[in-house]
Amino acid sequence: MPIVEVTHDPEVPAATLQRLAAALPHAVSLAVECAEEPYDGDLRPGDVDLRFRPRGPYDSAGLAVVVEVRSKWFASRAEARQERCDRLCDAVAVAAGTTEIGVYLTMPVAAWAQGEDAVPR
Repeated sequence: MPIVEVTHDPEVPAATLQRLAAALPHAVSLAVECAEEPYDGDLRPGDVDLRFRPRGPYDSAGLAVVVEVRSKWFASRAEARQERCDRLCDAVAVAAGTTEIGVYLTMPVAAWAQGEDAVPR
């Protein structure tokens, strides 16, 4: 499950954030698709964790929208990571209606565990 942090200028309209929320799960899934975790185009609740927050007084990026994607590292996913990030950046620009954006795609070596009774909301 990729975790997506979206930090935005407080002046970004709600409609823009709604477009991003609608577009990001598919765009991120395409960006992180790999042989170990193929993407079949059928998104289910919990497949992508979106987190939105307005830029705070101590955030220094002056961009309208910054998207950070964290996804588990696989060798096949790490291949062509810049191209993956560039495609995701293009999708974010279309959804946000601006090129005043930044996209950071990170693939740390990570592990994930979830309780059996945990149900994504």
